[in-house]
Amino acid sequence: MLIAFKLKLALACAAGLAGPFAVAPLVSDVAIRGTATEPAIIEIAPGDFSYREAGDFTRSGQQAETPLRAMRFDRPLHIMRHQVSSSAFQLCVQDGVCRALDRGVVVAPDRPAVQVNWHDAQTYADWLSRKTGQHYRLPSDTEWAFAAGSRFKDDGSPVDASDPAKRWISRYERESERDLSDTMAYPFGKFGVNEHGIEDLAGNVWEWTSTCFVRSRVDDAGNAGRPTVNCGVRVAEGAHRAYVTDFIRDARAGGCAQGVPPANLGFRLVRDEPSWVASVSARWSKVWARS
Repeated sequence: MLIAFKLKLALACAAGLAGPFAVAPLVSDVAIRGTATEPAIIEIAPGDFSYREAGDFTRSGQQAETPLRAMRFDRPLHIMRHQVSSSAFQLCVQDGVCRALDRGVVVAPDRPAVQVNWHDAQTYADWLSRKTGQHYRLPSDTEWAFAAGSRFKDDGSPVDASDPAKRWISRYERESERDLSDTMAYPFGKFGVNEHGIEDLAGNVWEWTSTCFVRSRVDDAGNAGRPTVNCGVRVAEGAHRAYVTDFIRDARAGGCAQGVPPANLGFRLVRDEPSWVASVSARWSKVWARS
């Protein structure tokens, strides 16, 4: 059922999907050697924030404004300062685990890995976890929004019941203000640093999240009902929120991203910290093993 949906979605969108068999990428003068190392991580303190939910919401069969929720993170969030670099991703390729980057992607330690699909990102996270002994994963959309801070763009807009098309036109105009023809993967730092010290959020690289696309009905009080979840489409965050089919590497060539498609698809990871109990148990296990 899910496979059939993906095929139908792909055929309905623009032709010219990124080819499934990637050729060797362009490699910079920097040699790619060594093993996986721990990426630079930013710790964000617990806190409160407002979050516009991801998905498509309706009320009485009509388009409804997306609910805005007050959220709180009770634990620190540990997220990569930079997006995963193309040279770091290339190590996973050389290890025979990740699929090769597409032609035209420059491999360098200061450039993001771009034109990767959701499965590429998930494979890399699993590989890095095995290599380092840490637990890396894609952030949820909520976590990404919290980390982005002032860089997170609220995509909510009022719904005119007499003319629902106004909402889509307003969204398209807002999203198309950015020049999406600029698809160059710039060195890290090009798009600045946010208040948490995280670089290049909401630049020209959209970042995959673990959040699935949902459709849900809301009542008059704004409470969402039981959602219909489609994990064949994932949320990608950048200059605006996008919904992209999980096997798409280049959303400009297809994939039915709602609104203006992302210029590039990349990712950064969250690192889950072991709980205090687990870390103490691990230390005692090592002590007992030596005794």
